[in-house]
Amino acid sequence: MTSGEPVTAADLVVVANRLPVDYERRPDGSTGWKRSPGGLVTALEPTLRAREGAWVGWPGVPDVEVDPLVEDGLSLYPVRLSAQEVEDYYEGFSNGTLWPLYHDVVAQPQFHRHWWRAYTAVNQRFAEEVARVAAHGATVWVQDYQLQLVPGRLRELRPDLRIGFFLHIPFPPVELFRQLPWRTRIMEGLLGADLVGFHTDGGVRNFHWLAQELAGATPDRDPEVVRYGGRQVRLGAFPISIDTKQLDELSRTETVLKRAAQIREELGNPARIVLGVDRLDYTKGIDVRLRAFQELLEENRITGGDTTRSGAESAIDTVMIQLATPSRERVEHYQQMRNDIEQAVGRINGEFARVGHPAVHYLHRSLPREELVAFFLAADVMLVTPLRDGMNLVAKEYVAARHDDGGVLVLSEFAGAAIELTSALLVNPHDTDGVKEALYAALTMNADEGRKRMRTLRRQVLDHDVDRWARSFLETLGVKVDR
Repeated sequence: MTSGEPVTAADLVVVANRLPVDYERRPDGSTGWKRSPGGLVTALEPTLRAREGAWVGWPGVPDVEVDPLVEDGLSLYPVRLSAQEVEDYYEGFSNGTLWPLYHDVVAQPQFHRHWWRAYTAVNQRFAEEVARVAAHGATVWVQDYQLQLVPGRLRELRPDLRIGFFLHIPFPPVELFRQLPWRTRIMEGLLGADLVGFHTDGGVRNFHWLAQELAGATPDRDPEVVRYGGRQVRLGAFPISIDTKQLDELSRTETVLKRAAQIREELGNPARIVLGVDRLDYTKGIDVRLRAFQELLEENRITGGDTTRSGAESAIDTVMIQLATPSRERVEHYQQMRNDIEQAVGRINGEFARVGHPAVHYLHRSLPREELVAFFLAADVMLVTPLRDGMNLVAKEYVAARHDDGGVLVLSEFAGAAIELTSALLVNPHDTDGVKEALYAALTMNADEGRKRMRTLRRQVLDHDVDRWARSFLETLGVKVDR
């Protein structure tokens, strides 16, 4: 940790469910902090430092009282959550109610009143902490679905503040959002902001209509503004991105290049490698791509290494790698999904692998950044098939890593990234035949066409990085951003 005292009157406050550092209890019984940088903190660090900013969030461990601290020049203010609140507010309402509802009810959301009460209480606590930390007239940027009541609560506590809110997941269609018993309270909470941001124009349209129907907001001559509580609330689409420069540079390092070549060698130098990288979640469509891959094997259009099968002589020697980052391991639905995926992998390998050469390599763990980029470089085809996704940054990471203009991206049209990455092979993940044919087209694509598509994708991703996203949002909110 950096020495120094946290700022007590911050001009810019970022509010997120988690701090950019994790409080950890080590095996030897000691405790400490571990930095967990992501795209958000990378984008906001320079602006937070320049404006004596602060970050408010949960430290990641329940039932701990932690004092404010300074880490790498950032003032951090931990918000305490009890184990019961983690269960009800986070695992319950945030991820058992809002997550499935906002992802087109891929799984059935659950509506429990005690979850809602916990969500309300925790949002109030976050708002009170921000009100205590923020200077007069400060700017507050609230992040994501776990904290949708914070703008409204903060408006009541500190009407002098300028408040922005950004939703990192999809905002659902009108008919789905109306299922939520506390729909009006959520809308009123969000309308406490001066600017509400989404990934896509579709989210803006859905919110615009619901703000009028549920909360009594009135439209403005500007289609991206509504009036509520005597104020103007601006709406906007701000597609989030990644630190493309860092990924591009990392992909060119000798260590990563050597590891990419080593990965291909370890797999037996197959003609084609197909890659999937996802958090283990039912929205990601991992089962869809496994099914498509299996059917190509069954039809002898590809082979997983067993060339002794009848009709496999002309098949493309192809290996699939699925990296699944552990997610919400305590939730029963996720445990069942993990079992289903592992069984599917077992069935494919049982039928199509040969000794020492699995058709599908499945890894259920997180990988270091350098290792992940090496996998991106080793893969001929990247399969990104979510049933619904706010953006999907893995698709952009794959493109940013392909400095060689190699590789083909197969992308679900229901990922927010599909609006920008139109040179990918776009698929409907509910259409197994369509995914299968797109995968085969990617595996057999002419090299010149593949390079042309990847160059177009790279121009888009490299020009629209996470820094541009943050600057665009803050400047729309009225914050002068210095670099």
